[in-house]
Amino acid sequence: MVKNGSLITPPLSSSILDGITRDSVMKIAKDLNIDCIERRITREELYLADELFFTGTAAEITPIRSVDRIEIGEGKRGPITESIQNVFFGLFTGESDDKWDWLTSVE
Repeated sequence: MVKNGSLITPPLSSSILDGITRDSVMKIAKDLNIDCIERRITREELYLADELFFTGTAAEITPIRSVDRIEIGEGKRGPITESIQNVFFGLFTGESDDKWDWLTSVE
């Protein structure tokens, strides 16, 4: 969840998956100087979020346009989600620097 320029995610203690994509997004966000906050999120807060997105191996970073038919933000991918996606997907295409040594060259 993005609210007031900060990335907010539930803590691992709230039964969410300690996923590689989530961890990658947190590292990218910190590198982009986006505050990352881990705390409980209520359903009502989701409705008031500026941006929402899912992370996961298959989902990668997928923007969420609405929750319970309530439009989130402007109903489209927001600027922070876009910035994080650009770095994340840029790693695959060589457009982003691999500052974290996540990639291995295959010859």
